[in-house]
Amino acid sequence: MTTTVVRLLSGAAGVALGAVGVTRLLTGTRPGTVWNVLVWGGSVLALHDGVLVPAVLAVGLLSTGGRLSGVWRAGLLTAGTVTLVALPVLLRPGRPANASVLPLDYPLGLTLVLSAVVACTGATAGWRLWRHRRQR
Repeated sequence: MTTTVVRLLSGAAGVALGAVGVTRLLTGTRPGTVWNVLVWGGSVLALHDGVLVPAVLAVGLLSTGGRLSGVWRAGLLTAGTVTLVALPVLLRPGRPANASVLPLDYPLGLTLVLSAVVACTGATAGWRLWRHRRQR
């Protein structure tokens, strides 16, 4: 299969799944849910476009020209995205009525994931530096 065919099939599948999701949202949820989803989506869009993108662009501008700028930018983008995904659970006020809804230690989980991102970013940077020096 050519790349164009794969892209078209992937796009068609995405549109079909999106249509199923919108249909289920509009027909299978309680009143007020659609508004809550729109507010949540708008908030995510505002955080992405107002915080994450400018931060990544600023770091990209500040780190341009270095051999490892792509590695650092990828690490920061991953850390920022993981943090944004975790924020709703971390900022949820109080304890849930059902203890099984959020049963894990989410601050510890975020700390472990961010530690892994830092470790992998550092290891990749170190490996690239080692490989570059070895090729000289």
